[in-house]
Amino acid sequence: MKTVELLGTHLAYTEAGEGDTVVLLHGNPTSSHIWRNVVPRLAGRARVIAPDLVGMGESGKPDIEYSFADHAAHLEAFLDAVGAERPVLVGYDWGGSLALDWAARHPDRIRGVAVMETFLRKMTWAEYPAGAVGFFRALRTPGEGERMALEENWFIENAVRATNGGISDEDLAVYRKPYPDPESRRPLLAWPRQIPLAETADGPYEPAATAARFDAYGDWLATAAVPKTLLTAGPHGLGSPAMVAWARDHVAALEVRSIGEEVGHHAPEDAPGPIADAVLDLLGRLS
Repeated sequence: MKTVELLGTHLAYTEAGEGDTVVLLHGNPTSSHIWRNVVPRLAGRARVIAPDLVGMGESGKPDIEYSFADHAAHLEAFLDAVGAERPVLVGYDWGGSLALDWAARHPDRIRGVAVMETFLRKMTWAEYPAGAVGFFRALRTPGEGERMALEENWFIENAVRATNGGISDEDLAVYRKPYPDPESRRPLLAWPRQIPLAETADGPYEPAATAARFDAYGDWLATAAVPKTLLTAGPHGLGSPAMVAWARDHVAALEVRSIGEEVGHHAPEDAPGPIADAVLDLLGRLS
């Protein structure tokens, strides 16, 4: 992997191919390794860059809060450092949200976005995937979240295979390696505490700072003519049928495309081919 120094730390990344710049953004608790079977399929058509987000994978772990704003700042510095002037951003989970946030803040630079299993908007607890509510309430509870995420390494040891049961021991070991002790796992715990959630639609949504970022990119989604692709999978998690219906009604220039019905939350593990095909089709639309 390559590295680039920025903001007092470093980000690690893979890069392959030439042409239009496509940046692949992973989620929690994975790394750029999740794109290993997508990158080769795109590299014949594009310059493909897949970073490890700050605090994750082989990237540095600075002493920061790992808030959404922290991740967005490091991603911004990274894209500038690698010369991604007019990228197509592809992301799942938090990588999708970071992609939408960057696009909304750089409307003259973004060429297109493709997202899956991500947060299109802030949500109530009733809208959150029912099977995950109990776990994520616990993760957001002081003390209990530390026990689960830091002491027990819940995201690596339980969550990944809960949604993607076919992942190999070897690949899970790659995701486990950056988190050998509780201190190293702080970025994993920070993520669930950044989801803007509320008990009712009237709010309040907490954390408020992340909710404001989601609202801002929601305005961009509704109005920007930039081509957008929403990839749907199943069994449904963040991309539930209700959320897909909302997207069809509220997102401009949107194409909705299925990548399979037996695809887990960490979708690039299960469907690298369909994801790559969708990104290639998006590049075709842009041409």
